[in-house]
Parts: sequence; structure tokens; C-alpha cells
Amino acid sequence: MEQAIIAGGCFWCTEAVFRDVIGVSEVESGYIGGTVADPTYKQVCSGTTGHAEGIRVTYDPAVISLPEIYDVFLGTHDPAQLNRQGNDVGTQYRSAIFPLDDDQRAEAEAAIARWNADNAGTAVTTIEGPAEWYPAEDYHQEYWDGEGQRNPYCLAVIPPKIMKLRKSFQKYVKD
Repeated sequence: MEQAIIAGGCFWCTEAVFRDVIGVSEVESGYIGGTVADPTYKQVCSGTTGHAEGIRVTYDPAVISLPEIYDVFLGTHDPAQLNRQGNDVGTQYRSAIFPLDDDQRAEAEAAIARWNADNAGTAVTTIEGPAEWYPAEDYHQEYWDGEGQRNPYCLAVIPPKIMKLRKSFQKYVKD
């Protein structure tokens, strides 16, 4: 198993996509790329810590490769929006890849180049790191409210992302 860390807006919305991707065994929401050790959700949402809301994806490279992970990531959010995804605005919602080594950095550069070739070179996705990963608090590990119901925001934002996954990346969707 290998891991990749990516950030593309609300971590729940990105998490929902990757929970449906073949070869992905775990998706953890968290914070990365900032200056405060062990930040809280409230601190990150303030936009003052420098962290991005991200996900750490654990996957089987025999089933899905890192380039495919990055292509799904870039194809299921809008990497051309600077410091935002839809109504989520701020540097904590930036589009970023946090490579864990030089090989992942090279793959990230190649993935952004592929996306740019197909989209008039408009990606603002950054490649950052190395950076410390901080798991989100337990109550932020799933996109549910405090009463066991789906978060209403997620109910509006996640379905279009899942539709992009199913339309553009059907071969990577779990049965």
C-alpha cells in the first residue's frame, strides 16, 4: 500500500470521491501545509494557519497508479480556481498536491502538465512540501453532522463531484 496527500477544497467533498475509487483502502481527512502544530478545524477555517484541508489516500498501486490518483483528483475538482472551490473560499481550500518524495513530486508535475494540456494551461494547483500531516479531529473524519445525518453542505456539493468521477473516470469506480 502507498499513500498520497492532496487538497482540493472541502476535505469531506474530496474524501467522498476517493472513497468510491478502486484500489483505495482508506481516506483520512486532515490538515497540511501550515505553520501551526496540531491545528484545530476552527484554526484552519480562520485561514490564518496556512494549512489546507486535505486528504491522505491509502491505495494499492497494483490496482490504481499514482498518476491515475492524481488524474482523478484533478478531474473531479476545479484546479483552475485559486484558493477556493465553489463557495469554499480561502487558502485552506486551495488546490494542492503534497508529494511524499521526489518520485511523487515528478508525478505531480506530470499530472498538472497533462491537465494543463487539455485545459489551456489554467491549473493553479500547487505542489507543496514536504509538510507535516495532522489528522482532523475524530468528528471531522466523516461528512456527517452531530446527529448521524449527512451534512447539508455536503449533500449539495458531493453529488456533482461523484458524477464527474462516474462520467470521466468510470473504470476507476468501485462496483
